[in-house]
Amino acid sequence: MSGLAVHESAIDGLLLLDLPVHGDNRGWFKENWQREKMVALGLPDFGPVQNNVSFNATRGTTRGIHAEPWDKYVSVATGRVFGAWVDLRKGPSFGTVVTHEIGPEAAVFVPRGVANAFQTLEDDTAYSYLVNAHWSADARYTFLNLADETVAIDWPIPLDVAETSQKDREHPRLADVDPVAPRRTLVTGAGGQLGRALARLLPDAIALTSAEFDVADPAAYASFDWSDVDTIINAAAYTKVDEAETEQGRRDAWRVNAHAATHLARTAVEHDLTLVHVSTDYVFDGVEIEHTTDETFSPLGVYGASKAAGDLAVAVAPRHYVVRTSWVVGDGPNFVRTMRSLAERDVAPAVVDDQVGRLTYADDLAAGIVEILRERRPYGTYNVTSGGPARSWFEIAREVYAEAGKDPAMVTPVSTEQYGAGKSLAPRPRHSTLRLD
Repeated sequence: MSGLAVHESAIDGLLLLDLPVHGDNRGWFKENWQREKMVALGLPDFGPVQNNVSFNATRGTTRGIHAEPWDKYVSVATGRVFGAWVDLRKGPSFGTVVTHEIGPEAAVFVPRGVANAFQTLEDDTAYSYLVNAHWSADARYTFLNLADETVAIDWPIPLDVAETSQKDREHPRLADVDPVAPRRTLVTGAGGQLGRALARLLPDAIALTSAEFDVADPAAYASFDWSDVDTIINAAAYTKVDEAETEQGRRDAWRVNAHAATHLARTAVEHDLTLVHVSTDYVFDGVEIEHTTDETFSPLGVYGASKAAGDLAVAVAPRHYVVRTSWVVGDGPNFVRTMRSLAERDVAPAVVDDQVGRLTYADDLAAGIVEILRERRPYGTYNVTSGGPARSWFEIAREVYAEAGKDPAMVTPVSTEQYGAGKSLAPRPRHSTLRLD
């Protein structure tokens, strides 16, 4: 009996497991699948939804080589199996081969896109496998010929005497196999400032504008093929802070910022996806000078309340990131662009000097999100803004005027109360600075 262990192999993501088998005069027992222990040792928490068993009456029964559109955890109940795996995923490891003998004391985790084949070494062999997607007749498989000369698998029982199917004998050689493409990232709200920055940084992503994919419409989710998606980055949001206080604006804000987040979280759970949801400093009242990732929500207006509700909904998804940011500036309407336009027209604006925070360049925010995903940071909430000291809108406006070659003194400081006199404005936090430690 050996201890439970997880070993890496020559194929990235293909993991070999040692399973302790406890035996006595009555037979043996093993923990065939133990999520908590195995995940702690490095097995992905892949969320199996279906368990299948293959029984083979005679020695030499050979199946494969099939790359399936899901992850697979394979183990043997009785008998022994020679397993062969070929990486058919697009990339430098395409065609890499790993072989391993499996008995009750072993198991193998096979990631999506890695083709698997099995040859029974004993009569009455049964092996079982867990998969993290329900079988479908529409599922897309990628195949490789059992006798391919390039991968040259050394079958214990020669194929000319082994039991194989006609289909398996007719599969293509490696040179004719179309590599399995990786799952893709879906970016919603791709027409906005952040969405555009993400699309530039992730050229292979599925970037959909709000007109192409309405995140608040359940029908959009039902008609979308999620099989090739592994991550959603939700850059869609209702951000009209003042209009959110109106009757129609309140409905629109809750529809896009809260109800859509519920649909996204449900989809992430159903399809085992990673969900990135962009949040805002407006979920806080601005009393604290700096805001931490675990501060209790205290929104002042409808916009902030709807975003806070969305954050709570997204947290239901096991693989979620809430990325909180502030004062975004990018390719689209924003404060800096407005001030630049005023400066070029020699307009002397009054700008509030008692709302303090940090600008966030959309490119910085997009890069932060991509870094979190690539480094596989622990799931949870992250503050992501551009750096530098916190400044007021007034200070930022003066800097914009100076860079435009205008006299910064053209910008007049006013209080929030003075600026809002006679206007229908939503309440805003006075302190929007997010801690970046």
